[in-house]
Amino acid sequence: MSERYARQIPLIGEDGQRRLAESTVFIAGAGGLGSPVSMYLAEAGVGEMRIADLDVIEESNLNRQILHPASRLGMLKAESAAQTLSALNPECRVVSFAEKIDADSVFRMADGADLIIDCMDNFETRYVLNEASKKLNIPLLHGAVTGFSGQITLVVPDETPCLSCIFPKVGPSSSAPILGAAAGVVGSMQALEALRFLTGKPTLAGKLLLYDGASNAVDIFSVKKSPRCPVCGKTENL
Repeated sequence: MSERYARQIPLIGEDGQRRLAESTVFIAGAGGLGSPVSMYLAEAGVGEMRIADLDVIEESNLNRQILHPASRLGMLKAESAAQTLSALNPECRVVSFAEKIDADSVFRMADGADLIIDCMDNFETRYVLNEASKKLNIPLLHGAVTGFSGQITLVVPDETPCLSCIFPKVGPSSSAPILGAAAGVVGSMQALEALRFLTGKPTLAGKLLLYDGASNAVDIFSVKKSPRCPVCGKTENL
């Protein structure tokens, strides 16, 4: 086994390392959260990483989107992400999608993955990911960040509340101020949660983690299914 993983194998075991090498993750978003998530998963030895983002790199992205150097302004984020991740770990196969994630494309992008990772900045797309998670029976790792703060939860279809249960009515997103380091912390927590899940360790399934960077506080709450949820509730098949 590669020497590059020597410092983490004592924590996850050789079997855990093999599980990572055999894993496929779909990362929705190559921005403030997608940057640390994808970089840490690539460095950890995840075998295949699919990453989707329609946008191009803008100067206002650079305070937090560490996948992309200033020299790539104007480049598609998906292409830039593929370049960075392949350079970080050539053992990781990177597939990039420079296209919108919608109710049709998401199935092509995510089908066959072991984990869907939500690194988006809007709930419209998050709800698309949530429905795909349910229909494809693939767990969804949600993350969000704004200002100094963020949140994480792991949705396991048929076992935990889905994203629509936890956040039933969230309006359109608008550009919000964000500190790059906060995105780094929340994204790193997402990456750690993904690694726990992929290697069979305890996870946040059924719980919501809230991080407040302004006070350096972390709270974890249990979440419950909603019987009226249109995605996973009891009424979905009526």
